[in-house]
Amino acid sequence: MIEKTFVREGIKKVRMNEYLGKELERAGYGGMEIKRTPMGTQITVNVEKPGMIIGKDGRRIKKLTDDINRKHEMDNPQIDVQPIAVPDLSASVMANRLAKLIERGWHFRRAGRSTLQRIMDHGALGCEIIMTGKLRGPRGRMEKMVDGYIKHCGEVAEEIVDRGYSIAKTKSGIIGVQVWIVKPDAVVPGNFHIVAVNRDVKEEEGEKEEKEEKKVEKKEKEKGKKE
Repeated sequence: MIEKTFVREGIKKVRMNEYLGKELERAGYGGMEIKRTPMGTQITVNVEKPGMIIGKDGRRIKKLTDDINRKHEMDNPQIDVQPIAVPDLSASVMANRLAKLIERGWHFRRAGRSTLQRIMDHGALGCEIIMTGKLRGPRGRMEKMVDGYIKHCGEVAEEIVDRGYSIAKTKSGIIGVQVWIVKPDAVVPGNFHIVAVNRDVKEEEGEKEEKEEKKVEKKEKEKGKKE
């Protein structure tokens, strides 16, 4: 059935994302996109440091392609490496950075506020950070930090919100980190700009239009008299 095909493809995509996240962690992995082409499967990988993936003479990217072909059963995979223009506005990159800060021993609130401030300083319209797990004490809890405009549901949220997720492994347990970012170029619904128009300029334009209309009418009358 077609539903099983969609589920199967979704599972493949999730496993591929997890695999690339582990393999390309040091390169600043920022997500991937899979497209089916007549030549095979094109995998576009967004990273902070493309040189670490390509390697000397392209050896590492060739090895990565062979591993994907062998382990994930992709039809002729072709990896396209794209650099991330602004890593501080990539949700996946910032989620990984925040997880690393927590693993190094930073207090979760200090690490979260520092990450939130860094994202907003780079022009983000909004950001939300959620940390869940054994943050303090034996019981699990959740900590949420929000700044600016953020959307949680609907088609708008799917279009303008960039989502990233990572895991921090600490002595007390595993802490899940979610980062949601609304980028500066996102089109926010209901947002409008008021443009001030100079009244004198507008009046001058109206007078010019009236003169042009009178000229046209005069020419038509003269033409009618000649006929």
